[in-house]
Amino acid sequence: MKAGVTGVGHLGYHHARIMKTLVDDVMIHDTDPARLQKVSEELGIRAAGSLEELLDWADALDVSCTTSAHYDVVMAALRNNVPVLVEKPIAATAAQGEEMVEVADEKNLVLAVGHIERFNPAMMAAGSVIEKPIFMEGHRMAGFNVRCTDVSVVMDLMIHDIDIVLWKADSPVAEIHASGVPVLTETVDICNARILFENGAVANLTASRISAEPKRKLRFFQKHGYISVDFGNRTVTALKLDKGIILPVPVKVPDGDALTAEINSFLSAVNNGTPAAVSGSEGLKALRAATTILEKSEKSLLSLP
Repeated sequence: MKAGVTGVGHLGYHHARIMKTLVDDVMIHDTDPARLQKVSEELGIRAAGSLEELLDWADALDVSCTTSAHYDVVMAALRNNVPVLVEKPIAATAAQGEEMVEVADEKNLVLAVGHIERFNPAMMAAGSVIEKPIFMEGHRMAGFNVRCTDVSVVMDLMIHDIDIVLWKADSPVAEIHASGVPVLTETVDICNARILFENGAVANLTASRISAEPKRKLRFFQKHGYISVDFGNRTVTALKLDKGIILPVPVKVPDGDALTAEINSFLSAVNNGTPAAVSGSEGLKALRAATTILEKSEKSLLSLP
């Protein structure tokens, strides 16, 4: 297989590096000529002079450019009958995401979304013990990074947990409440959201990009059971009630690289027809929920003094 990677910035560099080890041939593209040449030389990967050249050559495309460019790049690939893996969020707006999903479905092309925490070894291991959670609580905290302030904390950090709770609740969203505050920037730096599902499940999520210490945890409460997933330390703590006694449930977390697993899953979907681990439709659901949370958070700012 010949795979293209477009957008070789901080994250795209690693996409290209890993892709090179998984397919027969790789070609990269970036709108910054200096960056493109640097990565091409460092990784020993050919550079395409244009996106059109890349799409004419590639059997599959990994889209790691900025979110604002996702729509144009993905639509160009799909119209060229090239299956796509696009980094989260799927698009800048839900309307763009809807059109991308529609075209992929019409052409029967793979459109996978890179919600990488699905592939975190701890989350993959916890899947065997998470059944029907009735309450989910997440905390995703990071230190301030100027590089990430071009998008909201909701789209940058919280969307990881939004995707997972939507996946594990396995029920339509009934209602969303959210609030947020700006601290170091002019937009929301800390956000809390409460998602209510039609099946009665509830998720309470907090994300911050101004924390002193990083934290990436999701806790799942289900009938007679509790599971805590630490994405940063890659550990799982699980307990169950058995005959009136609370017992630990051993969960073995294997070694593995989440990004490699994400890319491998996409390549399998293209080569073998297996379902995408995170489909375009799932990516769109996460974006819709994130958009609602962001809108409600920004509205909450109006009540601040």
